[in-house]
Amino acid sequence: MTQRTGAAAPGAGAQAGPSPEPPSGGAPVPPPRSTGSPSPTGSPSPGSPGSSHGPGSPAAPVHPAHPAPADPAPPTELPPFAVSSRVLRELASTEPTPEGSRLVCDVRRSKRLLLLRAVLDAAPGAESAERWALLEEAEHQDPEAVRDVLHYPATGVWAEETLRRLHTPQGPPPDLGHLGALAVAAALRARIAFKTTLRPVGGRLALPTLGLLRPDRPGPLALTDRSWDTGATLPLHALPGGRTSLDDLDPYRAPAAPPPAAVRPARRLTPKGHKRWDTQWAGALTLLERYDSARAQEAGLLLRSVVPLAGGTRSSGATLPAAAGSVLARGQAPPALAATLVHEIQHGKLAALTDVLTLHTADRTPRHWAPWRGDPRPLEGLLHGAYAHLALAGYWQRAALYGARGAWAQHARIRAQVAAVLPVLRAHPQLTVTGAEFVDGMIAAERAMDELPPPGDQHATARRALERERRTWCEAHPELAPFVQV
Repeated sequence: MTQRTGAAAPGAGAQAGPSPEPPSGGAPVPPPRSTGSPSPTGSPSPGSPGSSHGPGSPAAPVHPAHPAPADPAPPTELPPFAVSSRVLRELASTEPTPEGSRLVCDVRRSKRLLLLRAVLDAAPGAESAERWALLEEAEHQDPEAVRDVLHYPATGVWAEETLRRLHTPQGPPPDLGHLGALAVAAALRARIAFKTTLRPVGGRLALPTLGLLRPDRPGPLALTDRSWDTGATLPLHALPGGRTSLDDLDPYRAPAAPPPAAVRPARRLTPKGHKRWDTQWAGALTLLERYDSARAQEAGLLLRSVVPLAGGTRSSGATLPAAAGSVLARGQAPPALAATLVHEIQHGKLAALTDVLTLHTADRTPRHWAPWRGDPRPLEGLLHGAYAHLALAGYWQRAALYGARGAWAQHARIRAQVAAVLPVLRAHPQLTVTGAEFVDGMIAAERAMDELPPPGDQHATARRALERERRTWCEAHPELAPFVQV
């Protein structure tokens, strides 16, 4: 069986091969090397983060749609990660498969383990050791609860930001106190007896996967296993129909960005806002189940949290690699929300794949026409956009076959956009061999849609409209016209 093997990007990692644990779990993070305590069961031991399948390829370039931090943390030693050609093709088609989902979950888990270990190694001391000891104790009682806390999307945002600050002494101090909040959240969920003291920030203490504690007085807060039973709590809102949370509370639900940020998380919603989201979410899941049950299952598997976008944000959704397993989304009618979820989940899948495989070696220069945007895009952005829209074209095709109003027009328009971009991607001289195979899989999936074409001349009409848009774009960007066509 042909395998593609690559090393993960700096600051991340991946274990080769399928995980014996369910995708919603993941091995607990190993302890800091400085403590000298043994690694919890299933954790990679220090100096051996995963099994090797031979030499790795160069690390994947940073996703240009999500710029690298100004002061990135030093690289971590990483294992290679093997991906079979069959799984690569399955992922390229955008169609959900058990093997593809397992790969995405394994990559995310392995990245989180190495990231958390790097934080612990960079922040030795008695307090960190005490927090870790509480995590270990909770894990002995309820491993799944601890895994959910450590692999919660917002935990990844905190860990990346903390590691970056630990290696940038002249910047803001790292929020090492949040490690205590992780430990307390795990201990509360595992229902073990404990006593510890933490210092709330801004009059509240965020506990990942649980919500907020709001003490009635300033200063350090003494915490026990009964602290969450008090009336001073604000629980995280659980969306109906699964394990996905609507996160409008965690301070690390989205990475901090200087204004003007492309996307901004909403402030805490009102009960009316939560109820509105419940209705829209339930409606979106119903549509996904009706039109494309495999994508509905994929959403339940790969999405742990949804972060509502602030008003005024132009985007209907966004995916941020630091918060793997989460999407930012605007409240919208169920048909639009369902499409947003399909779209954003693909960005998360491709981000996981490009963490362990190099698909191209192009730089971040924005020079390509993307029919779904007005601004030029770098190759990485074009690839991400084509991949997400390929999934949307398939989703709307299935919806149309079930009689959804306007679905054929959506399918024809989006498919025409993808079909116009795929030849440009395939002909790019900086695609790697693996990248060419991946794009070939996308091309095969797009062509397979010919088996169920829209009625009448809708596809031809969409192609003609797209050609007019292309000419207009080339007139506005004459210096980039050579990059529009093969």
